[in-house]
Amino acid sequence: MKHYEDNFAHDHLPGLDLQPDYKFLDLPQFNRPEMLNCVHRLLDYHVENGKGNAVCIRTFETTWTYNDLYEKANQIAHVLIDDLGLKSGNRVLIRSANNPMMVACWFAVLKAGGIVVATMPLLRAKELTTIIECAEISHAFCDSELSDEMHLVKSPFLKTTCFYRNASLETLMQDKPKTFNNYHSKSDSIALIGFTSGTTGLPKMTSHYHKDILNICEAFPQYSLHPTPDDIFTGSPPLGFTFGLGGLVLFPLYFGASTFLIEKPTPDMLLQAIQDYKITICFTAPTAWRVITTKINDFDISSLRKCVSAGETLPLKVWEDWYNVTGLKIIDGIGATEMLHIFISSNETNMKPGATGVAITGYEAKVVDANGNTVPLNEPGRLAVRGITGCKYLNRTDKQKEYVENGWNLTGDIFRQDEDGHFWFVARGDDMIISSGYNIGAIEVESVLLTHEEIVECAVVGLPDSERGMLVCAHIVLKDQSKATDNMKNHIQHWFKEVAAPYKYPRVIYFTEALPKTETGKIQRFKLKS
Repeated sequence: MKHYEDNFAHDHLPGLDLQPDYKFLDLPQFNRPEMLNCVHRLLDYHVENGKGNAVCIRTFETTWTYNDLYEKANQIAHVLIDDLGLKSGNRVLIRSANNPMMVACWFAVLKAGGIVVATMPLLRAKELTTIIECAEISHAFCDSELSDEMHLVKSPFLKTTCFYRNASLETLMQDKPKTFNNYHSKSDSIALIGFTSGTTGLPKMTSHYHKDILNICEAFPQYSLHPTPDDIFTGSPPLGFTFGLGGLVLFPLYFGASTFLIEKPTPDMLLQAIQDYKITICFTAPTAWRVITTKINDFDISSLRKCVSAGETLPLKVWEDWYNVTGLKIIDGIGATEMLHIFISSNETNMKPGATGVAITGYEAKVVDANGNTVPLNEPGRLAVRGITGCKYLNRTDKQKEYVENGWNLTGDIFRQDEDGHFWFVARGDDMIISSGYNIGAIEVESVLLTHEEIVECAVVGLPDSERGMLVCAHIVLKDQSKATDNMKNHIQHWFKEVAAPYKYPRVIYFTEALPKTETGKIQRFKLKS
């Protein structure tokens, strides 16, 4: 039985022998019916049960009720099918900052039977084109304030782009019905495709089912947050990150709570929102928690009851400084695009400062050696996890075999586990650079730099930094060594931000006459990190 008219995504799933093991755990809260469209439980359910007039989404400028979101999502779903020709299973890109219309578009795509591909607002045309061609995306929604790069995208796969914010989408919505019969997707129909950090060459596309989206709402929030309908969520991660999607949309709506969205969330704006709108739960990265701690005396944050940190490991000093000032314990956690959301964390009853936490309900984890054998307690090794979600790369069998071994997901992180079952972060096991919560692949930065006409070779590594966690550092060999000046460094940095997402640019540049290499010509990056 086919899931969709356009079965591209399902046809590119890895074989069952390469997929992670979901069967080890059978808890009733994770059992879902065969036919399932996750939007019903997240949105329609609340309207049907008399909660339509409750606040759903706030911003500094506007307030939407559950009914507002429901009606707008339904109208956009009609636009997708009636005006834009969407077929079930088509992939739909969304390009937007965090705002209510992005959420409405996200729900509308799933209501209409499409597959969501939400992207970071900072991505440039080249990166967007790579995503579109890799996933064979046919439709796109784009905030008109981010239209410039979208207009530069050229791909035969993209049939139509619809802009919103005083643009064509609102015009098409005007006369559409405010009710819609959701597409009858299956619980294991693909609902979203998340692109990992690599968006040059052939990036990795990880997919998640409708049931996955609901199941993560029964995992981390139930374990660590204990949400109620009175909670108000906010935070800084973009909805293009699954960390942000869960924390700022899925979790609050699943529990009938509300979310406060900030398009450009600086620490000051986060604090202003917490004070003025009585925020109770906040998601952000360690870098932001560090800055916020220094500004806390200027704001009233007495409403805040839960603080969540993810995206990079939380330094113990940041945790201690925040606790000493506020009396609140930051909840650390590790998740991955491949796993959809957090799978190791803690709550106030079992938290150890400095530890990431334990495997939460719905998951189990262990630390293994290169052969997959569990290592002794307190010895470092590869983190392996399995549970209610798992890695399902589309069209990347090579990477699937690396990430999933014997049913276990190998995250690429080095951890150790103590006698109490707590996991402690040791290091990244690959060349991923995590800076201010952004995952940046060293290879993707190198791929951009190598397109510069003056650069012969380069190698990119991450350098430890007290403020950002890590800095992107590029070691560059120029064609003409006489041009190795500070002016050239500045030029390369500005040029990079014009052709790729600015958060990826090398903040540190070293010019060198040659890169360290093995006899076979492989760059020895470890020598550049010392």
